[in-house]
Amino acid sequence: MSRLPTSPRRQLRRVEETSAGGLVLDDHSEMANAALIARRDRRGRLLWSLPKGHVEDGETAEQAAVREVAEETGVTGRVLGRLGTIDFWFVAGRVRVHKTVHHYLLLRTAGELSDADVEVAEVAWVPLARVPGLLAYSDERKLLRKVRAVLTENT
Repeated sequence: MSRLPTSPRRQLRRVEETSAGGLVLDDHSEMANAALIARRDRRGRLLWSLPKGHVEDGETAEQAAVREVAEETGVTGRVLGRLGTIDFWFVAGRVRVHKTVHHYLLLRTAGELSDADVEVAEVAWVPLARVPGLLAYSDERKLLRKVRAVLTENT
């Protein structure tokens, strides 16, 4: 029996990335609307998600969440509380990335919805009750379970 020659396994460099974002509401109630963003996938389909992005040097996760939500939606908000953290792995080129994303619930304080950010294809106010049906990622849908508790803590 012959064996195929084995080549040494190429070790991928490991990188840690941290992002933050959240769900911004236009009202402090369960009847609120939430600002969602959409990006296009490789097939051109819209994938709705929560706004988020990298935490910059010197920023806390909360500060990054407020900044990223404003950049991607045009809406400024204040943090009401933490919704949770999602972490996952992916490979980009020759790098294995471990990404951690901190999510917060925010209440709109200023601004108007805008899709001016080049990374965003569309933005929309969506009734909170319809958000789970639109979000493309199951991990983000799971975060919605904490919305009621965070709203209750802040009444």
